[in-house]
Amino acid sequence: MAWLYLIISGFGEVGGVTFMKLSDGFKRWRGTAGAIAAGFVSFYFLSKALLTIPISTAYGIWTGIGSIGSVVLGMSLFGESRDWRKVLFLAMIITGVIGLKIVSGGH
Repeated sequence: MAWLYLIISGFGEVGGVTFMKLSDGFKRWRGTAGAIAAGFVSFYFLSKALLTIPISTAYGIWTGIGSIGSVVLGMSLFGESRDWRKVLFLAMIITGVIGLKIVSGGH
């Protein structure tokens, strides 16, 4: 269950930064409310995951999910660059997240 909590918290992180962008510097209430709600979900489920998963693994994967999701949404929703180098480094983050999961063993 801890891994599911960690994935949910990662998606909450992606939602939080996406809503933060949509909040226009916290000037728009819908984006601001979304950022606060998504941030709560992210930190709540991260805290649940940390009961079982070591912090070094959980935090690395959480930030990886947040980074990957933010880059993908930035490219697809906000017209950010799809430069091949950006995609290459994104693949490196994905590889790192998978590696953390593999070396975490039975946790």
